[in-house]
Amino acid sequence: MKTQELQILQTLYGQDFFAWVEQTAEILRSQQWDELDLENLIEEVVDLGKSQQRALQSALRLVLSHLLKWKYQPERRSKNWQVTITRERLNLDELLAESPSLRRFLTDDEWINATYQRARKEAMVETGLSEEKFAIACPFALNQILDLDFYPHSDE
Repeated sequence: MKTQELQILQTLYGQDFFAWVEQTAEILRSQQWDELDLENLIEEVVDLGKSQQRALQSALRLVLSHLLKWKYQPERRSKNWQVTITRERLNLDELLAESPSLRRFLTDDEWINATYQRARKEAMVETGLSEEKFAIACPFALNQILDLDFYPHSDE
């Protein structure tokens, strides 16, 4: 049977998430394990991992889309594109330093391809260039994507 405190906490989860977080943290600090809303706590811990993966994918997608624009629209290259590429490469580096296990996604061909396809679509929309202009498979190696000094030439 659930304690009244646990029922209140579970209700709080749906009504005021921040208050639920504060209360859950206090319960964890006081080590009152039987008062924890384990179902929702587990869901939030899993979501933390998904959030890290989304951050990795977002930074990678931005790098890829800007590298594509750099490669296929050399006449429009700008300092802003270079800044975005550098910033997102640094974000990738930070994410991988904080959570080295995220690196496994960068060796997952299916995951990389899905991210590349999104970046490709984004680059097509932003540049107005036709789909045929862009490589179907990612034209960049992982070491190039992460290399702070790599910028593709339009003839590569």
